[in-house]
Amino acid sequence: MPHYVLTLQCPDRPGIVLALATGIGRAGGTILDSAQFSDPTTGLFCVRTEFEAPAADAEELRALVGAELAAFGARLSLRPRDRHRRALLMVSRLDHCLVDLLYRWERGELPVEIPVVVSNHEDLRELVERHGLEYVHVPVTPATKPAAEARLLELVEDHRIDVVVLARYMQVLSDEACRRLAGRAINIHHSFLPGFKGARPYHQAHDRGVKLIGATAHYVTGDLDEGPIIEQDVVRVGHTRTAEQMVRLGRDVERLVLARAVTAHAEDRVFLCGARTVVFAD
Repeated sequence: MPHYVLTLQCPDRPGIVLALATGIGRAGGTILDSAQFSDPTTGLFCVRTEFEAPAADAEELRALVGAELAAFGARLSLRPRDRHRRALLMVSRLDHCLVDLLYRWERGELPVEIPVVVSNHEDLRELVERHGLEYVHVPVTPATKPAAEARLLELVEDHRIDVVVLARYMQVLSDEACRRLAGRAINIHHSFLPGFKGARPYHQAHDRGVKLIGATAHYVTGDLDEGPIIEQDVVRVGHTRTAEQMVRLGRDVERLVLARAVTAHAEDRVFLCGARTVVFAD
């Protein structure tokens, strides 16, 4: 039978799980896996459920299950598990995160489709096109930034993009672009912030004797590098490490953290609850 992934989020109250199970049961479905969480801060209830059902049309199935949940005002999504989310990758000149995502995608380890890669430089065109992907150069200057973001949003619309991944894209998106992409744009950066801002952060950290190097993947908002956090990780460093070695270690962590965040989003495991996220483990 077809395998579906369903998510819902609504204000917490009794009866939600019963209504969900009833709707799936009336569709002839069998629940295979389910995770739930009631967030005490926002009062929101989050559920992610995988199930099998004989219905061939996802929209009809969504309507059938949604009818049982109508009284709860639930925000509901449902997709066949093998229908992957569509990702637009953005990059500048640093290639480590991009190369890692493309490797995982080619190996079938990153559950997304990648129809297009966008960059404000031409440096990585050959790399991307070797993978058979479209590469769109959208240069950005202070004068052309509005036009560049309009082009980005046009590509998002034309390619039916579900998530925009800033794989070390070294441009700040405007408040309007952040608003248009709210909850579906993921950024990666080192976790020294709010310390060591600006150029050469790893060298600044080295000069201060930092003992932990980390990376943070988060949703993009108008507050620079302060969006809801999806994934983080750290590695320890000793006093013998050079600044260049710390840069290499930092890039390793960035690659891993970004891949985890994109995977979690693509598998519908991430729920926004105010300024925080709920992330169900796989």
